[in-house]
Amino acid sequence: MHNPKATANALAVVGGGLYLICAIWTLFSRSSFMGVMGSWAHSIDVNALPQKTPDFGLLLIGFITFVLVAWVTGYAFAVTYNYFAGK
Repeated sequence: MHNPKATANALAVVGGGLYLICAIWTLFSRSSFMGVMGSWAHSIDVNALPQKTPDFGLLLIGFITFVLVAWVTGYAFAVTYNYFAGK
C-alpha cells in the first residue's frame, strides 16, 4: 500500500529536481537539449521551433505548475494503486 501524501510529495520533489535540471540544461546548452528532446519526441524537428531564451518568470511558473501536476499525479497514482492492490 502507498501513502498517497508521501507518494505525492516524493513525485513532486523528484519532478521539481528534473525540471530544474532541464531548465539549467536549456540555459547552458540549448542545442544538445533540443537534440535529446527531438529523440524523445519521435524525431520531430524541435529545432524548427522559434528560438527563445526562457526568462526567470516563465521558468518559475513552469516549475510551480510542474511540481503541482507531479504532486496530483503522485496522489492519484497512490490512490489508484491502493485500489487495485486491494482487489
